[in-house]
Amino acid sequence: MLERDLAASVDGEVRFDAGTRGAYSTDGLNFRQVPIGVVLPRTVEAGAAAVAVCRAYGVPLLSRGGGTSLAGQCTNTAVVIDWSKYCNRVLDVDAEQRTCVVEPGIVLDVLNDQLKPAGLRFGPEPATHMNCTLGGMIGNNSCGATAQRTGKVVDNIAALEVLLYDGTRFWCGPTSDDEFAAIERRGDQRARIYRQLRELSEKYAGQIRATYPDIPRRVSGYNLDSLLPEHGFDVAGLLVGSESTLVTVLRARLKLVDVLTERSLVVLGYPSVDKAADAVPRIL
Repeated sequence: MLERDLAASVDGEVRFDAGTRGAYSTDGLNFRQVPIGVVLPRTVEAGAAAVAVCRAYGVPLLSRGGGTSLAGQCTNTAVVIDWSKYCNRVLDVDAEQRTCVVEPGIVLDVLNDQLKPAGLRFGPEPATHMNCTLGGMIGNNSCGATAQRTGKVVDNIAALEVLLYDGTRFWCGPTSDDEFAAIERRGDQRARIYRQLRELSEKYAGQIRATYPDIPRRVSGYNLDSLLPEHGFDVAGLLVGSESTLVTVLRARLKLVDVLTERSLVVLGYPSVDKAADAVPRIL
């Protein structure tokens, strides 16, 4: 019944065969969870339609990136939505503002190739840059070798268009007091969520400031610190790294950085692992 209704409602490929389910049961680690089925939507709207069908059946969802995760994040006993085959376009480039809008299935290297004429690129660059998707990078808050210069994905997101399981859909990002008031006046589900997030951030602000590790590559857990006033009540920042557990990301507006004309690699040798670790603060 679920497969039938997905096929009837979604413009895309709906695959419930054993071969596809087996292929999507693993990622970059020796870890397996066989999905219920796989949907490859041809458009973002088709992906939203898949979410609606899954909601009607009460089944779990997972948005899958490039299959390159190392801890099972790309697998779940759920309906897997793979955006990479069709929803992989650059929708807009604003060279003056140094931003672009992308669909979640675009591969990082493909994006950066298309941005080259503008002299811009997306900063974070994981080791899997040749096949990881932006949606996957947003899901796990990727870093990579460039993190010391450009930061994590959460530091490079201007806004996200997201879809909740209940069908609520909106763009989010840093939220000024005036924007928050305008959202709250709507009195809808988004207003309720923003109100609850504001209450949460105010109630636990002291604990978040005191206990969230101040390290440049903190990527695990929900980014509750993004909701603090000093970070502009950034709802998109909260959602980066949430691994498809809170929302489905439909589109993203990315912050871009300049392309470096030259790159160098320095290899340093140490007599032991502990001596190498001791040297890291001095190098940074």
